[in-house]
Amino acid sequence: MKMMKTVREIFVMTAATLIIAAAVFFFLIPSHAAVSSVSGLAIVLSNFVPLSVSAITMVLNVVLLIAGFLLCGHEFGFKTVYTSILLPVFIGLFEIAFPENTSISGDALLDVACYIFTVSIGLSILFNMNASSGGLDIVAKILNRYLHMDLGRAMSMSGMLVALSSAFVYDKKTVVLSVLGTYLNGMVLDHFIFGQNMKRRVCIISKDKEEEIRHWIVHTLKSGATIYQAKGAYEGTVRDEIITIVDKNEYQKLMQYISREDPTAFITVYNVSDMRYIPKSRPGGGKD
Repeated sequence: MKMMKTVREIFVMTAATLIIAAAVFFFLIPSHAAVSSVSGLAIVLSNFVPLSVSAITMVLNVVLLIAGFLLCGHEFGFKTVYTSILLPVFIGLFEIAFPENTSISGDALLDVACYIFTVSIGLSILFNMNASSGGLDIVAKILNRYLHMDLGRAMSMSGMLVALSSAFVYDKKTVVLSVLGTYLNGMVLDHFIFGQNMKRRVCIISKDKEEEIRHWIVHTLKSGATIYQAKGAYEGTVRDEIITIVDKNEYQKLMQYISREDPTAFITVYNVSDMRYIPKSRPGGGKD
């Protein structure tokens, strides 16, 4: 079973990396835009170095992996090494198979839009497997470790520096396209990675149906719930407040139920992107 799981993970990571390589080769390279990736930087450097984009990407990824191991220790496991090496290999295979690669759409803006959408699919698959394509992720971890910079900010900064590097080679339109593409790429990635897993924290106060709502959440919706006492500031009335965390489908069912059973209920909703349990340490090093 463990072997089958490992084989499945390798297969999925390979497929995701192939998607990313296809996005780079068929959309990013023809657009000449340097959008927030080592491949984008390789496109710029290919104008100065007599090497293909795949070869430059390979060199950059290997250098960054070595720097990561030296500066951050062994935080970069098999998955990062595997995808970092496999990505330029796939790009190289595309270069051999399609030597006359040109823009599919004939428009740089549309190419960047297609790249952002396609690469986000591959990256979201890797992210959900606790993997990455290497590259700027390693730069971000180095900045986080030594400059105590937030990982998201470090990723954005390194991505923008790559985008601005296109100013050394291309015209203003391409530079603007690179910067906008980098910004939009971050937004789309947030949607693919975090938006799909977004949950909602629903707080419900009902005058007459509190017990029925609680029972429905626990036994019909099969979700957990917590009850707090809430005291009104105006009259000092004390009521029970039901708090539950649900996904998108459960949220729709919950709202339909409350609208039908108690349309006067007071409801507040918050988006939740991160939930975790932090176990308490016991004396002697154990955990609860």
